[in-house]
Amino acid sequence: MKRENEIIRVVDMYGDSLYRIAYLMLGKPQDAQDAVQEALLRYMEKSPDFKEHEHEKAWLLRVTANLCRDFLRFRRRHIFLNPDEIPNLCSAPESREIVKEMVMLPAKYKAVLLLFYVEGYQIKEVAGILGVTENTVKKRLQRGREALKQRIGM
Repeated sequence: MKRENEIIRVVDMYGDSLYRIAYLMLGKPQDAQDAVQEALLRYMEKSPDFKEHEHEKAWLLRVTANLCRDFLRFRRRHIFLNPDEIPNLCSAPESREIVKEMVMLPAKYKAVLLLFYVEGYQIKEVAGILGVTENTVKKRLQRGREALKQRIGM
């Protein structure tokens, strides 16, 4: 079991990133909080040791994404999102509109768009986090961008 200071450090360092991906995949703040909490519980239970903080972050992001997929599969529900519930993920008004539209995309596109554009991961890293091939990430990025352009009306 991890020490309390270690858990506080992890929450401070990665809590926002974990919440963003969970929120974009699940569409509801309460569900996102549940997914992040479960990911942190797994971190405490497994007590993995990492050589670098980036490995730790990638592990947490992957666990969170997997939990979100499991949650969506289990609930078999369609994401309904009230635009007023969207937290301020980006400060610029244009970015906020893009994020609002991104939330309405299918989960598989939201995850790659968030990890690639918002979190700044490379395609290879996104593939590792989501447990898919690099070609799958490239195709989802392409289709996600196309879907986003249609939603925005470009």
